[in-house]
Amino acid sequence: MRALIFLFSLLAGSVSAHEFWLEPLAYQVPSDGRLEAEIVNGQAFEGVELSYLPQRFVRFEQFAGPRGLPVQGRLGSRPALNAAPLTEGLNVVIYQSTTATVTYDDWAKFQRFVDHKDFGDVRSLHEARALPDANFREVYGRYAKTLINVGVGDGADMRTGLETEFVALTNPYTDDLSAGMRVQVFYGDDVRADTQVEVFDKAPDDTVTVTYLRTDANGIAVVPVTAGHSYMLDAVVLREPGADLAASSNAVWETLWANLTFAVPE
Repeated sequence: MRALIFLFSLLAGSVSAHEFWLEPLAYQVPSDGRLEAEIVNGQAFEGVELSYLPQRFVRFEQFAGPRGLPVQGRLGSRPALNAAPLTEGLNVVIYQSTTATVTYDDWAKFQRFVDHKDFGDVRSLHEARALPDANFREVYGRYAKTLINVGVGDGADMRTGLETEFVALTNPYTDDLSAGMRVQVFYGDDVRADTQVEVFDKAPDDTVTVTYLRTDANGIAVVPVTAGHSYMLDAVVLREPGADLAASSNAVWETLWANLTFAVPE
């Protein structure tokens, strides 16, 4: 019932933005274990768990170092990720969704979204393009990544070619985290400097704390972490859609959502 109520809130177009993430059933698995994770759409580590449906994604892949393979699944299965690891150590899984649209009935709702994600003076850009203040569309795509450790090996995260992407510069399962977890945010081939990173910190009792960080000139943010907690990071790009996408979606704005999940060992 809780998931059903949440689904209705999504369909009703709640004011708050909704994250989209990969949530492993276990962030650390034994050498003979499997990578298992849910695809979730929601807020603050609560949401609707989605099935394995190829028509909903552009890419769904697992990596270990430079080696990558498409995730194979059974249509409609859950958890959507249920795969053998590629190697001991750090395994990386990515998911790029197909695009979807949302319609804003009035400017105030869009402005709240703009403020939440810290996009700056979008109003002036909107007016300069002579766009309507009501009944306009945004098209969006999701770019999610999760880090899962297998056995006792080490390893490192890497660029996987997502259009916008978090790259972990620290291995949360093997590295010293006393100075925090270092991540770098990319958009295309460039780093995203002075960009907001929303941090969701989930404690063992399921309490979730939300904080905000900014990347430095090199697109790097340092996330304070606590042993036994799991984390979700979110950073969003807002841009004008290309001509083909604008025509096919009837949208005037496009957002690209980068997401990263990981856990910190006890």
